[in-house]
Amino acid sequence: MLQSIISRTHTAVVMWDISGNIKNLASAVLEILLSHSGVVLLIGAVTVTVYKSVRKQHAPPGPPRLPFLGNILQVPRQFQSIPFLDWSTKYGPIFSLNLLGQNIIVLNNFKTANDLLERRSNIYNSRPHLIMLQDILCGGSFPPLEGDADIWRRWRRASHETFGTKGVEKYQAVQSKAAALAALRIATHPSGWEHTIEVTVYGWPPLEEDSPAIELVFKLAERVSNAAVPGAFLVDIFPLMKFLPAWMARWKREGEEFHNQMSAVLEKYLSDANEQMVSGDAQTCYVSEFIQTEDRHGFSRKTSAWISAVMLAAGAETTSSTMTNFLLAMLNYPGVMRKAQAELDEVVGRGRVPTFADMDNLPYIRAIVRETLRWRPVSPIGLPHVATEDNWYEGYFIPKGTAVDPSIYPDFDVYRPERFLDESGKVEISPSDVRQSGHATFGFGRRICVGMHFADQALFIAIATILWAFDINPPVDENGDVVIPPTDQLVDAGTVV
Repeated sequence: MLQSIISRTHTAVVMWDISGNIKNLASAVLEILLSHSGVVLLIGAVTVTVYKSVRKQHAPPGPPRLPFLGNILQVPRQFQSIPFLDWSTKYGPIFSLNLLGQNIIVLNNFKTANDLLERRSNIYNSRPHLIMLQDILCGGSFPPLEGDADIWRRWRRASHETFGTKGVEKYQAVQSKAAALAALRIATHPSGWEHTIEVTVYGWPPLEEDSPAIELVFKLAERVSNAAVPGAFLVDIFPLMKFLPAWMARWKREGEEFHNQMSAVLEKYLSDANEQMVSGDAQTCYVSEFIQTEDRHGFSRKTSAWISAVMLAAGAETTSSTMTNFLLAMLNYPGVMRKAQAELDEVVGRGRVPTFADMDNLPYIRAIVRETLRWRPVSPIGLPHVATEDNWYEGYFIPKGTAVDPSIYPDFDVYRPERFLDESGKVEISPSDVRQSGHATFGFGRRICVGMHFADQALFIAIATILWAFDINPPVDENGDVVIPPTDQLVDAGTVV
């Protein structure tokens, strides 16, 4: 009797006598298995080819790229917003870049950002894993940088308790104090007048610009901001470099030394704040509130120290940069200043300083806050979102793992607070096709800045107090000619967390 063994692909047929040749049977089975493996490999190769073809053919347009390098040489380390603005004019509201193999999609208007980062926030909720920043400089101790992880969710819950719409009201007294101190410094000691956020974060007294604590805060902010730039360190492009021994990698050695030195100082700051709480000497501040929740949310003391410090660094850099951009606007748009001062004179008068009780009656001041954040965002290119699934948008294919970065600058050359008010000038509005805030400074979706209400409060009272107390006039040169700084002398620094 004869039996036939036939593969499904008909690539092997072996005739086997029942009296048997076991060797032939083994050869037949092996040939069948090999033929199946070949089919699987072929199907896999075809699938990969088709997938890459779909990615290439349906990717958003973008500037020409070099082999391997992509667009890395076309994206500057600072002021990335300038080429991004040019490319948006040429390629439209959504375009793509490649930085040494990392695909990045840039969104250039509120519609695309809202469609993807707000309405699809469940799949645009993650962050890129930046090894130098997250693992080495911060030592894994800063949850805002993490992807969609449990520690990030716990941090968001804790932050909402502290910085929610109602939660921030408890900081109004200390923010009013900080604004008054800033005005006093402008009058008596102009250098470093904008450095008062330490009062609201740690409860410290105002510090001089050259104090070690202020220098440390801005050193931390600088290192975090620089390391957050895509492609800033090769280890983020070639992750295996992480395993190089420190003696072979100067960047790793210096990063670990920075982390260890910073951790020791930051934990002492937190310990000092805790001792003040125990003794009853602590005033209401971010750290005093956060310490009370760290056990409930499962944070170690080291993680709490890093969270507090980076929140201070981000807040200090953002607030001081925004106030600097505000002064730049007042020098270039004196009509706005005079209109705001007229509102202050009508509502507040000259017998007292502005307070938060005046906020509802100062719509033009509130519009100035929003317009300053819109006009010159201090973090034009924030930390990107990352797609956690393949998805399509407006005919474009966005693969899983793609970094997506909003970069939105409508009406970049015009400073006009009236855009946020109705015709009466008394009711706040938001322009069409934009989010409620009217700007993109605080980000989008589930990664929106947790401190945005805190920042809005601080900027409102600081701007109201300064405009109430001072006329902001340009300097004159040695010939007596007025010198107005150009509007492109903007501050381009900061990290939104």
